[in-house]
Amino acid sequence: MAITKIHPIKSTLNLAISYIVNGEKTDEQILVSTHKCHQETAHTQFLRTRNDAGTNGTVLARHLIQSFLPGETSPEIAHQIGLELCKKILKDEYEFVLSTHIDKGHIHNHIIFNNVNMVTGKCYQSNKKSYHQIRYQSDKLCKDNNLSVIDEFYESYKRKYKTNGKSWYENEQAKRGSSWKSKLQFDIDRLIKQSKDWEEFLKKMAELGYEIKHGKHIAFKPKDKQKFTRAKTIGEDYTEERLRERITENQSIKAPPVKKRIGNVINMNTNAKVKESKGYEYWATKHNLNTMAESVVFIREHGIKSVKQLDECIKKSAEERQNLQDKIKKIDKDMQLLSDTMEQVHTVKKYRAYYKEYKANPSDKAFFEEHKSEITRYETDLAKLKKSYSKLPDSKDILDKLDKLQEKKEYPNARVFFYKIYYGRALSNTKELWDLHGQGDGEIIFSLLFFQDK
Repeated sequence: MAITKIHPIKSTLNLAISYIVNGEKTDEQILVSTHKCHQETAHTQFLRTRNDAGTNGTVLARHLIQSFLPGETSPEIAHQIGLELCKKILKDEYEFVLSTHIDKGHIHNHIIFNNVNMVTGKCYQSNKKSYHQIRYQSDKLCKDNNLSVIDEFYESYKRKYKTNGKSWYENEQAKRGSSWKSKLQFDIDRLIKQSKDWEEFLKKMAELGYEIKHGKHIAFKPKDKQKFTRAKTIGEDYTEERLRERITENQSIKAPPVKKRIGNVINMNTNAKVKESKGYEYWATKHNLNTMAESVVFIREHGIKSVKQLDECIKKSAEERQNLQDKIKKIDKDMQLLSDTMEQVHTVKKYRAYYKEYKANPSDKAFFEEHKSEITRYETDLAKLKKSYSKLPDSKDILDKLDKLQEKKEYPNARVFFYKIYYGRALSNTKELWDLHGQGDGEIIFSLLFFQDK
């Protein structure tokens, strides 16, 4: 398996090249190769090509790192794979310096290549497409040399589901109950499905009561909070780039419109701020009347006309909410089983090479002692899989099943949230109003609407 990373070099090019060709790291520079340049003068040759092409960009070179699994390959094979990778992605059109480092626990290649093409004079375009091409060629070379390859479906699974075995939202809910961050995530997810473009999404978030701060990372703040929170802290799916992508992906998906949340009634008898400030008392009074009016209108829309009906509706809504939560628990259980299977499949694939080597040379005690934990984990997880499967499950199929279960889960989660925020508050607010004032439904609505008109 090889993991690839690439980043730009905008300064100190000579120091970067000196670092990768260090004799202590490269077996006295035996594991160093170059193309159309010499390692000692590569940085000046890079700059000469750049000047000849008349390039004025800030990027001087690109630094590509290719890391291999510990014990999976030899330095010589790793170096040859690095040379082949350079041929595939650079096509003899870029000067480069390649070195293979063997001073750490895992063998890895360093490739520094000129950002300017010697043939065309154009700059190298580093983007998602070019990176995927690098990864594709690296994976292909690993396969050709009987090395393991990164499981892209497992990597996707990790991003989506691997946070203590739960999604971020579920993990937060489990740790702290309902948090404002989880509500932020819920709102973002819902509005993404409703928005046809980025501008509409931002508009809807603002209408829902969020302040938005633009910068290197987009951030949101509810009006009742003091600090902004970067969306990316929720998870990898909430960076601005990923949010834009999700909007594009979900253009065809329709969702019900988001309503303004019904607030809670403030207890005027026990609230300390009410007693301390006449201004706050006036605001709280107006807030309570507006909130109760919204609550009454809400339940009227649902045909509730008496306290008895209200009590029956509260009981019914509680039962339905519980049924929805039971469904969520069942889905959670099924998802956990699939997550366990995914981890077991990953372990088997990851340590298969160690196990094969051990079985081929059982008398090699030194190898077994060095890799005892890997061999043991392979045997343990393979035994677990054999209890439920006749052959090794496909990680793509597991991920597809997890995604389908997550889709099923989103709907009941949304309904539970709806009951809690809208229905539950509306019912409790109206019940409180009836209990406190002993008025009839018509009298309540008249008095509240009269106040609003004022």
